[in-house]
Amino acid sequence: MSGNTFGSLFRVTTFGESHGEMIGVVIDGCPAGLEIDTALIQKDLDRRKPGQSKITTQRKESDEVQIVSGVFEGKTTGMPIAALIQNEDQRSKDYAHIAGQFRPSHADYTYDQKYGHRDYRGGGRSSARETAARVIAGAIAKQLLAKSGIKIQAYVSKVGTIEMTQTMSEVDFTLVESTMIRCPELTTAKKMIELIEAVKSKGDTVGGVVSCVVSGCPVGLGEPVFDKLHADLGKAMLSINAVKGFEYGSGFSGVELNGSEHNDLFEEQNGVVTTKTNHSGGIQGGISNGMNIEFRVAFKPVATLMKPQESIDKNGQTVTVEGKGRHDPCVVPRAVPIVEAMAAITLADHLLRNRSARIDE
Repeated sequence: MSGNTFGSLFRVTTFGESHGEMIGVVIDGCPAGLEIDTALIQKDLDRRKPGQSKITTQRKESDEVQIVSGVFEGKTTGMPIAALIQNEDQRSKDYAHIAGQFRPSHADYTYDQKYGHRDYRGGGRSSARETAARVIAGAIAKQLLAKSGIKIQAYVSKVGTIEMTQTMSEVDFTLVESTMIRCPELTTAKKMIELIEAVKSKGDTVGGVVSCVVSGCPVGLGEPVFDKLHADLGKAMLSINAVKGFEYGSGFSGVELNGSEHNDLFEEQNGVVTTKTNHSGGIQGGISNGMNIEFRVAFKPVATLMKPQESIDKNGQTVTVEGKGRHDPCVVPRAVPIVEAMAAITLADHLLRNRSARIDE
């Protein structure tokens, strides 16, 4: 199975399955001498872990990180960093009934056809459980980026048809963690939670949007043509389970503007070049321009429903599939740290790549 590694210089490889003994990550290319705060890694894992509120899956995992290589006396050595998380609360029997069935909108059918032998327990490798390993790598990438003044902050901006009224520039990020939904607009957050609870009570699910702002990013990150910064951010986000869409800057709404309205006019203030607007989302020509990088990630409704659905089995026979066990009625509250992690991994990779872009005499 290929496709388990992301990045060019800051390379992240994850491994493990939802109901295996453990999951983990190997990070290669992290520079030596970076002080690692394991408490910050654990903090992000706690934001992603299951069982943290009544609107998330009730699977109980401590998700305690164990770094087994690449860090000595609190600093990176330049060697590959390996980290593990033990799986503690698997209930594989909850999936025995779908061993030979294909759940609608899951990876069951495609994995079965591609590999001929799949781990059906919790979706195996296709499970969002894998993203915990990404969060470890992202937390380390964040600490590397912080040395350059780069900060990444995400939040839930939409659930179903309920959407924040504040723009990205108006968001108070200190409020993101004040509610279980991770929406900083508190009146809207309450409505989102009520919607999720109502959908959950019917055995159904609902989707949403996670918005993200990267501040302090210098000019110059991103490689022209095939490795544009927004292209790599798009790939990073679309690699996350349940993601159906990615847009940056004005995104699809930009088609409603004329060029004279959409262009970001340059200006200089105290020797710093900025733009009057930020329809470009902080990226022009595939390269960061020094403005905030702004993007949004759309997540579909979770495919596992606690209600019967018609499908087929391996023999092509019609069957009724109904979810068992513990599942999220809406994935976006736990997706916030995952979006931040993948953004951090992408930016850390481009930060290291940019160091070889020119020689200043």
